[in-house]
Amino acid sequence: MKPRIIARLDIKGPNVVKGIHTEGLRVIGKPSDLARKYYQQGADELVVMDIVASLYGRSPDFDLMRSVADELFIPLTMGGGIQSVQDINNFLRAGADKVAINTYATRHPELISEAVKQFGSQCIVLSVEAKRTGSGPGSGPVRWEAYTDGGREHSGLDAIEWIKKALDLGVGEVLLTSVDFDGTRKGFDMELLAAVAAFAQVPLVIHGGAKDPKSLTQALKDGHADAVCCASILHYDEWTVENLKKGLEADGIPTRHVPSP
Repeated sequence: MKPRIIARLDIKGPNVVKGIHTEGLRVIGKPSDLARKYYQQGADELVVMDIVASLYGRSPDFDLMRSVADELFIPLTMGGGIQSVQDINNFLRAGADKVAINTYATRHPELISEAVKQFGSQCIVLSVEAKRTGSGPGSGPVRWEAYTDGGREHSGLDAIEWIKKALDLGVGEVLLTSVDFDGTRKGFDMELLAAVAAFAQVPLVIHGGAKDPKSLTQALKDGHADAVCCASILHYDEWTVENLKKGLEADGIPTRHVPSP
């Protein structure tokens, strides 16, 4: 199976925003415009996340999500503010192919098993925002905590153990975000990726820190990610999806060729 390049849109209100370490959010543009742009560039998939819905305790704007889905003919993952199976159903009805769960599930993991039972594991993605907490006991290996509410709040959960639990509950994909590397454009957190790739038996998507084609090659070839999720390097026009794919091809990594719309 060829690796995927996924474009990510983080939404706050009516706008796509982007920050560094999930903070200092800057308005990038309109979701439907950017969705169309990345689709036309050849993105294999799109991730659209309402990053403040959980923080503000409200439901996402499903009409806005639907307007994004209307622009696309590629797989679409949506998430943000999910608190019930009905919320997941609403995302699917709005045009999502997969739904990403994070904040509510850290406190109510039974939602994952309920969702998998109703919609199938292929529809349910675990979104994890992992932040380094230092070394383990006795200067052991690096540890990460799973953060919630758009990477702003502590969950108290060890990120690696949380992912293992969610996999046992049936999630079909893991979207792994490094809060430490997010928006830095310095490359992915390879230690975090390696820690999860060592046991994950479902597709693993790495997000946070994409820099250039070489950083994508490193994550896919050396880190054994199944897909890379990019935001800043696309938003600021440093790279296009097409150019990233050309870079991967030059490194011997075959990519999907999405038909022109």
